[in-house]
Amino acid sequence: MPKVKVGDVAPNFSLPSQSGGTISLEDFRGKIVVLYFYPKDFTPGCTVEARTFRDNYETFKQYGAEIIGVSSDTVGSHQAFASECNLPYQVLSDTENKVRNLYGASSTLGLIPGRVTYIIDGNGVVRHVFSSQFNPKKHIDEAIKVLKTISSEVKQRASA
Repeated sequence: MPKVKVGDVAPNFSLPSQSGGTISLEDFRGKIVVLYFYPKDFTPGCTVEARTFRDNYETFKQYGAEIIGVSSDTVGSHQAFASECNLPYQVLSDTENKVRNLYGASSTLGLIPGRVTYIIDGNGVVRHVFSSQFNPKKHIDEAIKVLKTISSEVKQRASA
């Protein structure tokens, strides 16, 4: 299965969200997207990850980034999960794992859907890929670090 790598153009996709609509990656063209794949709603690690993204949501917004979570759970599960965790961002339902497979977001031990985060810049180019099944909070730290780098590059170009 081909994996999306740093420097690749992020493949477009459309998936149903917990808010009832369909979300496409191309809807966010021109914005930075933090796209994270996670194993399952309501599990301890995934709940910590979702809430840590939530708790840092304003920081992501300051960098002009949108957060999108994806798992194979149903829209109904996502509605309950997003409500219970008070998530201010979209959580998308990939019940057949088509987008997970498209991105090559690997599994752990071939059994547990992987926890993988992609940072996609405003031009649709993947700038960073981070995978860590057992350290969900590090996904947020990694994403913020990359957003700072992208922001610095933008400022440098603007002043040149």
